[in-house]
Amino acid sequence: MTPLVIGIDLGTSGARAVAMTPAFDIVAQGASSLSDRGADAHDPGVWWNAVETALEHVLTVVEPSSVRAIAIDGTSGTLLPVDADGTPLARPLMYSDKVEDESLLARIAPVIARDSAAHGATSGLAKALVFQDTGGIAKVLHQADWIAGQLSGRFDTTDENNALKTGYDPVAKRWPEWIAATGLRPELLPRVVAPGTPICVIAPATAVRFGLTEDVTIVAGTTDGCASFVATGASEPGDGVTVLGSTLTLKLLCDQPVFAPEFGVYSHRINGLWLAGGASNTGGRVLARYFTGDEIARLSEGIDPQEESALDYYPLLEPGERFPVMDANLQPRLEPRPASDAAFLKGMLEGIAAIEKRGYDRLADLGAPALRSVRSVGGGAGNVAWTAIRQRRLGVPFLPAHSEQAAAGAARLALKGLEHSREPA
Repeated sequence: MTPLVIGIDLGTSGARAVAMTPAFDIVAQGASSLSDRGADAHDPGVWWNAVETALEHVLTVVEPSSVRAIAIDGTSGTLLPVDADGTPLARPLMYSDKVEDESLLARIAPVIARDSAAHGATSGLAKALVFQDTGGIAKVLHQADWIAGQLSGRFDTTDENNALKTGYDPVAKRWPEWIAATGLRPELLPRVVAPGTPICVIAPATAVRFGLTEDVTIVAGTTDGCASFVATGASEPGDGVTVLGSTLTLKLLCDQPVFAPEFGVYSHRINGLWLAGGASNTGGRVLARYFTGDEIARLSEGIDPQEESALDYYPLLEPGERFPVMDANLQPRLEPRPASDAAFLKGMLEGIAAIEKRGYDRLADLGAPALRSVRSVGGGAGNVAWTAIRQRRLGVPFLPAHSEQAAAGAARLALKGLEHSREPA
């Protein structure tokens, strides 16, 4: 019987699970949408119900006794306080929720290390400070930590990537001393292990619940963004992943950490390397302002991607950019508009490709390796003309992404966990 692992992704809209072989083949998938339940995405019980359903779907396709390990990814910066038994004590603060206490934010800002990802109103650190006075609190956990605890019965462990926005120092591999200076009680923070580290075996009752064997290993996962990167198969320094979604996001694997908070650039430790990246305000939502998806597909067929236009666009919906330049007043540049819609679309595609090139160059200027390959994911990745424009700009090989599913990235971490001891980390 081929051994299998399961990766679970708990995202903004629901849960997804995949079963994967050691050869990275996905042999089963399951999903459960939060919106289908008409449920409250802030309710941890709803999270767990969605995970249960997605996992059950997978286990109806594969033999449960073949499963050897499970890993989970969750939304970065989503936190909740729990008691010693892992029971949630308050409504979670989600990844996009902001701490409204301006005096708290102003007080801790000078204490936080400059290069830390814990700055800002949406940081895990600010949320942990809000939660720490909750009655009966034992730990402040990230979303993926809590789901892993539901499987293992252990509610005291997180991974280096989820911990980053809560103030964890991935270079020193510890919670830094300045954490206490913010007023946060350090004992509320979970222990931190590297993604792909075995945490413990599944809880006996949970094994019975899903028909799994009692030696299934629960492996430390990661954030949803990091899991999506791992899923593509990028694995060497210089491997880049461009996400062509509503915005343009660049991720680059590095052999050393890159931190540039002035550009919103931080580094996650993953598989012995570092994942740096940045996000621009350009992207698909600008295209959608002017054209429908069908129109973009039709007009793209008439574009010659090898001939450069004379247009010099910086496509934005409104003033302001964060990466590869940080300029709150940067103005959109979409003039002049040609009479031809195809020419106008081509100019925008070229403009976004130029920003992509500038973004990877910016990362290199900050200490990242030069781009050596690109894998493309997101809705724009299938546009042939745009791909050709980007290839001409970037001048590196474009490689196929093994998967776009974050759950597949979590599964790859579960496979990594099988290479280590089954003893708790």
